[in-house]
Amino acid sequence: MDMPRPRTWRSASLRDSRLSEPDKIDGPGSWDTLDWTKVDPVSKSSSTLGVREFLIKAERVIVEGCGVVLVNTDEAGTLFVTNFRLLFLSDGSRNIISLGTIPLATIEKFSKTVFKLSAPRSADRTPSLRFLQIIGKDMRIIVFGFRPRTKQRRAVYDALTTYAKPASLWDFYAFSSRLYRFSNTNPKVRLLNEYFRLLGLESCDASQQIVEDGSFTFSNECWRISNVNSGYTMCSTYPFALLVPNSISDSEILQACTFRARSRLPVISWCNPGTGAVLARSSQPMVGLMMNMRSNVDERLVAALLTQFSGSKERRRKLYIADARPRKNALANGAMGGGSESSSNYSQSEIVFFGIDNIHAMRESLVRLRDYVDTQGSNSSDGKSSFLRHGGWTWGGGNLSSMSASVATLGDSGWLTHVQSILAGSAWIAARIALESASVLVHCSDGWDRTTQLVSLANLLLDPYYRTIKGFQALIEKDWLAFGHPFSDRLGITTVFGLDSRPGDVSRHSFQGNIPSSPARQSSSPGTSQSASSHGQNNYSPIFLQWVDCVAQLLRIYPYAFEFSSVFLVDILDCVFSSRFGNFFCNSEKERQQAGVFDECGCMWMYLSDLQSTDGKSHVHYNYFYDPSRFQGPLLPPAAVLAPTLWPQFHLRWSCPLEAQAGETEMHFRNMARRLLELQKEKEVAEEKLKEVTSTMRTMASELRKEKLSSRAASDEAKRVLKESALIKRAIQSLGCKVHFSQEGDCIVGIESIATEIPQKPPFSVSESHSGRCFSYDEDSDIKSVTKSIPVEESFARVCESLCPLRSSEGGCRWPDTVCAQMGSQFLGLKTNFDAFDRVSIDDTYFKLQ
Repeated sequence: MDMPRPRTWRSASLRDSRLSEPDKIDGPGSWDTLDWTKVDPVSKSSSTLGVREFLIKAERVIVEGCGVVLVNTDEAGTLFVTNFRLLFLSDGSRNIISLGTIPLATIEKFSKTVFKLSAPRSADRTPSLRFLQIIGKDMRIIVFGFRPRTKQRRAVYDALTTYAKPASLWDFYAFSSRLYRFSNTNPKVRLLNEYFRLLGLESCDASQQIVEDGSFTFSNECWRISNVNSGYTMCSTYPFALLVPNSISDSEILQACTFRARSRLPVISWCNPGTGAVLARSSQPMVGLMMNMRSNVDERLVAALLTQFSGSKERRRKLYIADARPRKNALANGAMGGGSESSSNYSQSEIVFFGIDNIHAMRESLVRLRDYVDTQGSNSSDGKSSFLRHGGWTWGGGNLSSMSASVATLGDSGWLTHVQSILAGSAWIAARIALESASVLVHCSDGWDRTTQLVSLANLLLDPYYRTIKGFQALIEKDWLAFGHPFSDRLGITTVFGLDSRPGDVSRHSFQGNIPSSPARQSSSPGTSQSASSHGQNNYSPIFLQWVDCVAQLLRIYPYAFEFSSVFLVDILDCVFSSRFGNFFCNSEKERQQAGVFDECGCMWMYLSDLQSTDGKSHVHYNYFYDPSRFQGPLLPPAAVLAPTLWPQFHLRWSCPLEAQAGETEMHFRNMARRLLELQKEKEVAEEKLKEVTSTMRTMASELRKEKLSSRAASDEAKRVLKESALIKRAIQSLGCKVHFSQEGDCIVGIESIATEIPQKPPFSVSESHSGRCFSYDEDSDIKSVTKSIPVEESFARVCESLCPLRSSEGGCRWPDTVCAQMGSQFLGLKTNFDAFDRVSIDDTYFKLQ
């Protein structure tokens, strides 16, 4: 594969504002400085082969575009549209560019933009610059530039139109991937286990069997689990099992649900078995325009939340009814039959309004925040808007007043104000329950947006279990998924009933001549007609994102109280936005069951757990500062610490990637801990090697001791043999024989006769070895020598025969003549003495050295 040639148009890039004045283009943008003819695209065959290694399971390429430029970073590459994401590969490194790679479900909307360069004399010959803008739900705005006259942009745009907003839920990647490795266990079982924990019934264990036969109606002294909604006939957006007071029957529950919007009657979300205080949730009461409608069953149900204080019959528990809406909005809902409670109808009650805006205000607030971050970021979609560009050598705004205007723009977005309102409301609820042991009922209009935010955040503050990774999963599954937060509507994706609206609805803009600003500024601004219309026609709203932002603010305030890290929260949001898993499909538990999500799609929690298992507690999802002993009870933050800031790990990760991580204490600590872990592993390996070496040394020392003992025994044996040899030598020498021991261990015994008596007979020598003894005639003498090997028993007999003076010339023995018999008798005595020396241990003192 031919490597792409270096880009030669860098000096005229989107970011380069150091051009001389005559070379600058009119207007704040520099889009027309791109020299498209010098972008050398990679061939399609080589690019398709190169992308395969980056594809995940069941992901396939639909369309690809070569020679595409990511305007945010001035990088050229190849853009692929798969059935799961937009994937952008750099032509230089052939690696994935994270900023230009986005899951299709994360795309909020996309649009095509075309404008021509201002060249009056050759207007007809000037090609139009073609851009495709992508706006993501994860705070990024990216712009791709395409080569003219290639029709690549149209192919990418058509593919996005088909695959980014599928008309059927079953067309999503999550249904085609079949991620059985992360198979989803039934969330109903997990919900029952959480109810058992709240009731103090940890010994009980939920199973699929009790879910199917409905035998999960356990209870304690105050509350019980009801199966009145097991078939979702009472309320289609509530879970199959509800936690209600013991004193309220199922028939009363069925009557009470008719007084609440969408039949979402008051039920318990969290309870404290120690104090009897509860945190309940519901939708607004249907009191009507005149606020005069009442329900005795509803009032009894709410009153049942006020259990008696233990040990005191006179003291009454107080009830707070927290309405998340502004008061005027609650009154306005009366025109549609809704409204708010009257404290006179509910005993021991007090009504409080939190003043949190609706989903439409939150949506527009996020749009303004996203535009602000993109405008002031280092990777801005127009490449020109950042204040601190190129390391801070120039001010894009011009002076300090423009910087002040930028700060004002952040404040005008209203996002931080909304976050603070939710934090303050949740802290107030937690304080009432923890400090006063009061019960709190929370609702908004439908009870599934602001109510869910407040209730789940108050749960997090009250219960340390929810501040663990396992507990955080249980909290989301209970208060967000089971209680029917409409994820499909709020994320802008298809439901089981089809796609009612398309938040990604796009339009084509055409500009002639100079452009006043980037396409990002044109289409993402909340003031434009397209933005207003597309947002007004649907129920898309970042409610869950806003709640996770609140959790991140608490994590910043209490870094020791949470087991999970900010990275864990970001990964959860990425999984939710990408729709890679089925956990957050549909608008309710009932719809997910009807769609078969649990059986057909992978589980996000199993996926995250698999990631965490690779590194254990050292994984980035775990908070290194977590110390459960420091915060064993509720968190009650004072109002002064609830001033929120931008969440850099999420809000700034695309526009300011370096600044999002700069100065992050946790990251530095994590790196140090990772290095410490590596050193600990190296230490363990070294210790294992040391143990092996020590064991080997011990074995060798043991063997050496054995060798020493063997050597000592051999030495003792040798000494004993030498002593015996010396004694034998002395004994033989005492008989008049010469004894010589050679270095080889041979013993030579010489027996001499009287030379005058038998001069003709040569002296012989007897040689003793392990196998016997031998006579040897000395060749060095003047007499003829003869050497014979003689057995031990015959040695002296042969000596007798050779020295016998009566020996005949024929060589025969004349035994038993008198002289011969006398010599034989002497020989037998000598042999007997010699044998006795062999058998008796003779001490050295028996003989004296000469």
